[in-house]
Amino acid sequence: MSVRTRFAPSPTGYLHIGGVRTALYSWLHARQHQGRFVLRIEDTDVERSTPEATAAILEGMAWLGLDWDEGPFYQMQRMERYRAVLAEMLAAGSAYYCYCSREEVEAMRELQRAKGEKPRYDGRCRTRRSPRADVAPVIRFRSPDSGETVVEDLIHGTVRFQNSELDDLIIARSDGTPTYNFCVVVDDWDMQITHVIRGDDHLNNTPRQIQILQALGATPPIYAHVPMILGPDKQKLSKRHGAVSVLQYREMGYLPEALLNFLVRLGWAHGDQEVFTREEMIALFHVEEVNKAASAFNPEKLLWLNAQHLQRLPAADLAQRLAPYLAAQGVDAAACAQGPQLAAVADLLRERAKTLVEMAEAAVFFYLAPPQWEAKDAEKHLRHQGPLLSEVHGVLAATESWEAAAIHGVIQDLATRYEGKMGRVAQPLRVAVAGKAVSPPIDLTLALLGREETLSRLERARQWAESRG
Repeated sequence: MSVRTRFAPSPTGYLHIGGVRTALYSWLHARQHQGRFVLRIEDTDVERSTPEATAAILEGMAWLGLDWDEGPFYQMQRMERYRAVLAEMLAAGSAYYCYCSREEVEAMRELQRAKGEKPRYDGRCRTRRSPRADVAPVIRFRSPDSGETVVEDLIHGTVRFQNSELDDLIIARSDGTPTYNFCVVVDDWDMQITHVIRGDDHLNNTPRQIQILQALGATPPIYAHVPMILGPDKQKLSKRHGAVSVLQYREMGYLPEALLNFLVRLGWAHGDQEVFTREEMIALFHVEEVNKAASAFNPEKLLWLNAQHLQRLPAADLAQRLAPYLAAQGVDAAACAQGPQLAAVADLLRERAKTLVEMAEAAVFFYLAPPQWEAKDAEKHLRHQGPLLSEVHGVLAATESWEAAAIHGVIQDLATRYEGKMGRVAQPLRVAVAGKAVSPPIDLTLALLGREETLSRLERARQWAESRG
């Protein structure tokens, strides 16, 4: 049978990076083996599941490019199937009704522990022929009394569980709804999942799920339990560390390639390589190479990786991704169309920007003249510079070729008249056109900005400087 993996989030909250890493590992394993990746929404927690959370999961997966081959399947749409399997297990004796109240169950458990027996709700719980009027029944799985259940985990190795320590699990509540551990088993069985890759907080559930599968005559899948992600302080990951919706990373200007690259390296390595393309991850990742120990979230590393991926994107692709962030800065399509080509601007800015938000902020002045100059920069570089700005305006206006090389030569020639210092000319020019003393190389900036717009901004700056004396 070909490899079949699944990602099964619960729509009770946002899709966070821990869930994304699990999805990524499952997706990579399926893609590497030309298998199938299944998306399943585990929405049986009716009170906490929301359509908004489901939509956010689907949107997050689509943004990340973690495409699924089958699904999404919804557990709430499979209730008839769960009830049918429950009926089969009751008929076969691998499950039974328990009519005991919670207090009675606890009392029996204490009594059985005192006798050194396994707490499994014998006696009245299994033999009662008719339900009590005051207590609704639950359905329990009849787990083995002796022996052990062995989990051969791809990451943790062989993990043994003594059956005597596992009580009879509730697989259907008193209202008839099946529980998580039961639904997961039926779903994995029906969907022919061959590899279950999930967080190691589920490791203790695994022996129970294996037992249920065996009772159904099914072959359990291969399990790989991924260690958790910690915060930089080695504590549980919280919102202040990065445990936020994956879509917030999109809002902050991160590339999906960078986020996936960052997550694949949390617990896995391939030599000293840090930057991976999607194709390289598919070719090189092996789930059995994932470390057992928890990994720490490093926001600086994520930011560095994002900058690396920004530098590697083709200019046209980068421009397409930058456009929505530029629009958020107030540069509409009309303004963008009247200015320089966005691909050229993005290509110029990529060396300095770490996120698409930073790049968009730096790109605004190419399309919208700054309404005012940064006060500190204007005082330092524009005040008293009216004559210089007038001279720069005249020389640039007379320049025949409006190309970066020609502009650079003009600025350099002017600098020789001012003690040979490029900054004496370039900084006032930069503040005049960009509104602040920081911009890409001034010759490249002016070449993209265009002659007409450059001269217009210079004249405005000159007038301001002369009005200030």
